[in-house]
Amino acid sequence: MSWKRKVNDALVELTGLRITREQPGRTTQTRPRPAANRATPAPTAPADQVRPPADPEHDRLLKEPIFIMSPVRSGSTLLRSMLNAHSMLHAPHELHVRRLTVQFGTNLAEKAMEALGHNQADLEHLLWDRVLHRELVRSGKKYFVDKTPANAFAYQRIATCWPDARYIFLLRHPASIAQSWYEASPDKRTPEEAAEDALRYMRAVNRARKALQGLTVRYEDLTADPEAEAKRICEFLGVPYEPGMLEYGMPDVIVKGLGDWKEKIRAGKVLPGRELPKPDEIPELLRPMCVAWGYLPKEKGGSAGQSAETGTDTSTEKPDQETPA
Repeated sequence: MSWKRKVNDALVELTGLRITREQPGRTTQTRPRPAANRATPAPTAPADQVRPPADPEHDRLLKEPIFIMSPVRSGSTLLRSMLNAHSMLHAPHELHVRRLTVQFGTNLAEKAMEALGHNQADLEHLLWDRVLHRELVRSGKKYFVDKTPANAFAYQRIATCWPDARYIFLLRHPASIAQSWYEASPDKRTPEEAAEDALRYMRAVNRARKALQGLTVRYEDLTADPEAEAKRICEFLGVPYEPGMLEYGMPDVIVKGLGDWKEKIRAGKVLPGRELPKPDEIPELLRPMCVAWGYLPKEKGGSAGQSAETGTDTSTEKPDQETPA
């Protein structure tokens, strides 16, 4: 084998590119590269590969993880800050681990993993579990809490990955969520677009609430009587209440896209929430969800659960894709 071929083979191995001699009289057309699209995540494993751990004792390092299922702008950063102030609970910023993917790279790598009993979904689950467990061990605490709002779109995958997971469903008045979502980036979306987009998250949380068992907490109750709600949450999680949860201090990470970054969360303590919107101020699009979540009375002859899932829904276009703040 000549040195040129050796170099070329090494180049292919490292970069996937090969140097070829241009043929006289032959024009080479270069296909333009598509522009990078940060909004399009890499594909995770197909749904038909998703399955529970074959050997839970060895396949999962994380035990009884806690997931806060909530829409955007519903107070999840406040709740995670309160929980993170507890000596037994580690609740970091939004981690988006469900977007971490595993690729085989070669057919041999895929065959090797198959021989061990692993498909792509299994390997992704091992990766997710390892990332979260590492953070928990480094914190020195006992239980891990994840508050990423987009997890609601993948509640089935999360429940399959961690069969012993526990869930807190954090709700807030739908109109308040939509208003806060608009105020977060008024240059990116109109109030109407904010309501439509926030509704995707609300519907995802609604589906998760119906499918999974857990504790429901309302943002309005959390801000009105934080001590009582903190005690209720601690009882559900099986940990003792600690008064320090109410004076949580400055969150460790305040970055747009990884949680709330507004001035209110920087106060380091629970502050009163905004005044609830009047019934005539609620957008028509959000009224069914307000009924389903108990913020408006149920209409006669109507089904709150069904009406909250019907009507115009943009979630069919991007059902599991989070929207950048």
